Amino acid sequence: MLRDILSTKAFTARALMEAGIVARERPDRLARALVALNLWGTTSAGAYAASAIRYPDALAIVDDRGSLTFEEVHRRTNALARAWGEAGIAHGDGVAILCRNHRGLLEAMVACAKLGADALFLNTAFAAPQIADAIARERPRAIVCDEEFSARVGDAAAGLQRYVAWSDDDGADAAPRLDALVEAGDGAELEPPAQSGRVVILTSGTTGAPRGAIRRQPTSLDPLAALLSKIPLRARERTLIAAPLFHSWGLAQLMLALGLSSTIVLRRRFDAGGTLDAIDEHGATALVAVPVMLQRILELGDKAIGRHDLGALRVIAVSGSSLPGDLATRAMDVFGDVLYNLYGSTEVSWATVATPQDLREAPGTAGHPPRGTVVRLYDEHDRELTEAGATGRIFVGNEWVFEGYTRGAGKPVIDNLISSGDVGHFDDAGRLFVDGREDEMIVSGGENVFPREVEDLLASMDGVADVAVIGVDDDRFGRRLRAFVVLAGGFSLSEDDVREHVRSNLAQFKVPRDVVFVSELPRTATGKVLKRELALP
Repeated sequence: MLRDILSTKAFTARALMEAGIVARERPDRLARALVALNLWGTTSAGAYAASAIRYPDALAIVDDRGSLTFEEVHRRTNALARAWGEAGIAHGDGVAILCRNHRGLLEAMVACAKLGADALFLNTAFAAPQIADAIARERPRAIVCDEEFSARVGDAAAGLQRYVAWSDDDGADAAPRLDALVEAGDGAELEPPAQSGRVVILTSGTTGAPRGAIRRQPTSLDPLAALLSKIPLRARERTLIAAPLFHSWGLAQLMLALGLSSTIVLRRRFDAGGTLDAIDEHGATALVAVPVMLQRILELGDKAIGRHDLGALRVIAVSGSSLPGDLATRAMDVFGDVLYNLYGSTEVSWATVATPQDLREAPGTAGHPPRGTVVRLYDEHDRELTEAGATGRIFVGNEWVFEGYTRGAGKPVIDNLISSGDVGHFDDAGRLFVDGREDEMIVSGGENVFPREVEDLLASMDGVADVAVIGVDDDRFGRRLRAFVVLAGGFSLSEDDVREHVRSNLAQFKVPRDVVFVSELPRTATGKVLKRELALP
């Protein structure tokens, strides 16, 4: 046991040094930063407190409104936390955050951490009933939102303290602005709360109502080191986070960037061309996105992409939804072998990471587990499957798995590992492949079929821009496949063309009986297809 602990600590120290987190600097600043981390812990408050000491004048945030240094963010969030404290917000209270990617979301999150309050992240794509349901279920004391969402929040916020994080003009919402609270507040140092607050992320709700998942605060830097050993991010570089910050993927990368004292580049709305402009303008060394964003960037074409200086870009990290092998290969052919694919979920955090080498050798793979993460497969009788190629339910364990849902219950657990809700298999090299959602498997004519395999095949077909496959009821076979296809511009395909492509590459029982051509697929903000909407009549 002691040998394992020492080995882990040595690995962590080495990874942090290679990433540049441990570097030569003024001894007095380093000592003060260590004291701050000891006081605030490995929270966003601790990260900004330490970075404000080590790099006070360095850029911390660049967004549509301008830039802020680490010292400015630290002082601003002190003032905001103090103002909220005077308004009665304290440890154990929840603050709902409904914001796009900008400084207001970060400042609200950090202020919560400085008060020991719970930060509840709401999905900006939620309709009014979903927002009302989340507020009623999670019962926050306050809500911070961009003014564009004020009408959508509506009466659901009755009785809550309301604050506006972003407004394009003076607007009609009379709620206090975060900027006004900061400017009128006191940015002096605060005493840390007796206990850290929680981070609550809502599940994507692709198969049902979104639920609040409580994210653990890591007790050490070991998980950070494990991820950095897989994805070569480096301290004090520039990370453009295009993925939504309210989602577990964007939020995890935000926390990683905070730990690295990186400059975080944000844009309120994703635009493929605008993302390339921002990478070029700010010399971004890393891009954090979801696969559909990467797809939109590639659709701009080689000529448009080539007009930008992307030479500083060393890492493109994607997650949040499945990454088809063909998309990964095309991206690396354009940008170089800088693509990293992380597989995980709101509940299990990360499970595996596929490096560029993995994606070249085995397109479509989810990769290997980082150090400190355990991934196992189990059959329907909860027996572990160890043979290569054997398909089973995916279970994961690491320091960042969630603590449970806010209103009770949790995910299935076997051997202290939590279910990801997916089914997959390992290849001979130990690489994980995700075959599909456990609840998406259909039985057609006695054969088990996962739509993911058919989707990946059709995604590589000339003329197909986007595709989703679901199971529908069938009087003869019990269930059958239905494919929804979005055609690329200038292409024309028939239903028979699609079916024949599948028939030529997969078993007969995997050929979609129905092929429906649509203009676009309904997706969440992180790119997951809302299959429950496709299943509607």
